[in-house]
Amino acid sequence: MTLSDEEVRRLHRIRRTVMQMLKDRGYFVTDTELNMSKQQFLSKYGENMKREDLVINKAKRSDSSDQIYVFFPDEQKVGVKTMKTYTNLMKSENVFRAILVVQQNLTPFARTCINEISSKFHLEVFQVK
Repeated sequence: MTLSDEEVRRLHRIRRTVMQMLKDRGYFVTDTELNMSKQQFLSKYGENMKREDLVINKAKRSDSSDQIYVFFPDEQKVGVKTMKTYTNLMKSENVFRAILVVQQNLTPFARTCINEISSKFHLEVFQVK
């Protein structure tokens, strides 16, 4: 399914904002990633991109073992199944920080899931808006 021009523009802006936030937090982000034009964004991810194709994994500049994932779930409301998929991936790669860029609020069960795993994983949730 091809995304509308407005949705592509929104995802490009969101990704740029996330990259700037990661850079500000001390993660290794190149100027090329920060300054990617909308056309370069389309070339990299294609016209039929899905939100989940935009996953970002970055390491701290000062400690390459300190990594973070940024997930862009496709679902309108993220549930426990998606949370488990993400945390299993993180566990397998020894990554304990993540940001979820969600379209709407999490389901109550997903929110409970985040609270339960907060001793192992540091998850931040940002809404697209």
